[in-house]
Amino acid sequence: MTDMNWEDASSAEIRPTRGKSILLSHRCHSGFLRVARSRGCLPQAAAARESCRPLEAWENQGSSARPHRKQPVPAIPSPAGDTPPARIRNFSIIAHIDHGKSTLADQMLRLTGVLDPRQAKAQYLDRMDIERERGITIKAQNVRMPWRSNADGTDYTLHMIDTPGHVDFTYEVSRSLAACEGAVLLVDAAQGIEAQTLANLYLALENDLQIIPVLNKIDLPAAQPDLYAAEIAHIIGCDPDDVLRVSAKTGQGVEELLDVICRDVPPPVGDADAQARAMIFDSVYDIYRGVITYVRVIDGHISPRQKIKMMSTGATHELLEVGVISPEPVVSKGLGVGEVGYLITGVKDVRQSRVGDTVTDAAKPARQALGGYRDPKPMVYSGLFPIDGSDFPLLRDALDRLRLNDAALVYEPESSGALGFGFRCGFLGLLHLEITRDRLEREFNLELISTAPNVVNRCILEDGREFVVTNPSDWPSGQKIADVYEPIVKSMIIAPSEYIGAIMELCQARRGTLLGMDYLSETRVELRYTLPLGEIIFDFFDALKSRTRGYASLDYEEAGEQNADLVKVDILLQGEPVDAFSAIVHKDKAYAYGVLMTTKLRELIPRQQFEVPIQAAVGSRVIARESIRAIRKDVLAKCYGGDITRKRKLLEKQKEGKKRMKMVGRVEVPQEAFIAALSTTESPDSGKK
Repeated sequence: MTDMNWEDASSAEIRPTRGKSILLSHRCHSGFLRVARSRGCLPQAAAARESCRPLEAWENQGSSARPHRKQPVPAIPSPAGDTPPARIRNFSIIAHIDHGKSTLADQMLRLTGVLDPRQAKAQYLDRMDIERERGITIKAQNVRMPWRSNADGTDYTLHMIDTPGHVDFTYEVSRSLAACEGAVLLVDAAQGIEAQTLANLYLALENDLQIIPVLNKIDLPAAQPDLYAAEIAHIIGCDPDDVLRVSAKTGQGVEELLDVICRDVPPPVGDADAQARAMIFDSVYDIYRGVITYVRVIDGHISPRQKIKMMSTGATHELLEVGVISPEPVVSKGLGVGEVGYLITGVKDVRQSRVGDTVTDAAKPARQALGGYRDPKPMVYSGLFPIDGSDFPLLRDALDRLRLNDAALVYEPESSGALGFGFRCGFLGLLHLEITRDRLEREFNLELISTAPNVVNRCILEDGREFVVTNPSDWPSGQKIADVYEPIVKSMIIAPSEYIGAIMELCQARRGTLLGMDYLSETRVELRYTLPLGEIIFDFFDALKSRTRGYASLDYEEAGEQNADLVKVDILLQGEPVDAFSAIVHKDKAYAYGVLMTTKLRELIPRQQFEVPIQAAVGSRVIARESIRAIRKDVLAKCYGGDITRKRKLLEKQKEGKKRMKMVGRVEVPQEAFIAALSTTESPDSGKK
């Protein structure tokens, strides 16, 4: 080292940063000082050592002038299976879409030390590509984190569940809340309370959870924390000072939030000496390991190599692996009361693991199963068909595996004369439909076509018979219908008060009925409407956003059914109905739908050797028509002058041939025309989907 010049020593032992300051790693202090003594540079060395800070203080810093924030004392992780229930806190993060749930979860992972900074990325828990592309959370994710409270110095084990925010994934939120004792209600300090905020709050109150109100994004220039803290306090009934204020992006206030969670969220309750009972709240399929089941232990203890029993099916399995998510899978020696983790049995049959089922010990089974979850009722139905008919078995297996990970998906086989064999699927909303189809195409390499979405209607004939119509082909054509009932929803719209007129006009155009109106503050209003579900599944939300400049938010829930004047519009090609294009619409909008589809199909279907009429009909009455002109040969090309009777004779001969061809000819609609017509179907009103 004595023969080494000062520049060599600095390059070997010192890492330079911006400007003239230098940053030392802890392991290089002695070498640096040894070289400094030999060169007579002790004053500079002392100054450099004095200015040295921990590496964490420089993380994500734009300049060296940023003040160092005191780092929390790391907690000692408690091994899964041996954690006392009194030290466990199970909580969910619930909020409206895009209010910062995933960003707050990232900050918690960083502060608790379970995430390696080198692997950190924004929205770390959003694992699917489609989640990262769309910027939304689709699947709830659970993580086990250690935390040492700054208030009393106690080490706690936190089980956090990051939930989706869109109304179509409310079932994910409800299942997550059933596995928790507390909920962090997150509100954007720049946008305030929105529709899904209230919906999630009501869900948490139904589950009797401890609510911790939090204002996020207080670092934004447009944030109004005092105004929205008063709004939250008015709704929850707390003091505005009790509303925590954090910035998930910068980390401000997140440590205090974790301490409040440890203080206010009650510990889980269960009997450690009773027979084992655990609730399945999610599952996923792995092609190598089979079904991976996520559970919350209520009573007893679950250990590897233990024989377990599914109480709903009676099936028994041996546990090959038990572990926790932190945030990657970590194998443990068991799970105790109140703990959340995963089980692997090696079973490849996806029907063996049902969300809401109770897992118990096969040798000493529990006498009573847990309550389970209420099965979700599909709101929107659509047909999914493989473009290649030979992919039907692959689509069936793909739906079985996807059902593990999406308990709200309902499906049954169906066949179409135009599209072949496929499945009639039930979804919770239009976004749920789009996400499901996208996941099937990405994760299982399928090419699919989906029919136009529709809702479930009920028809009562004059002779008293009743039909449940989930598909336009189920409509009782040619019979006298006494009454038709359609599903309705109670919708909640929250928007700035200056847009009340535009919102009312839109809802009345969609056959809505005003239930009430409340002012949340001087500038924000809540409107409650009863609307037909069939009117809002297409472009209602887009129209609402455009009329309110993006400030309105919508939430809705099922509210029974009402009598309606609905008709079935058939699309006829060459006089034959094509079931894939049929739709059930309100009588006032039947003509608009007929004109829309006939015009679209005239552009998509290739010309034939004969004229093809495209008709839209309600029953036997044609309400719209377009024609595809025939491909005609120029039979007069060889006539140069001559008598007109010669030309007329040739034209009449061609006309007779076209007439005979039309009698025996059939129109085959190409697959591309089906895809284009069904994927770009617009609503009868206006505006694209």
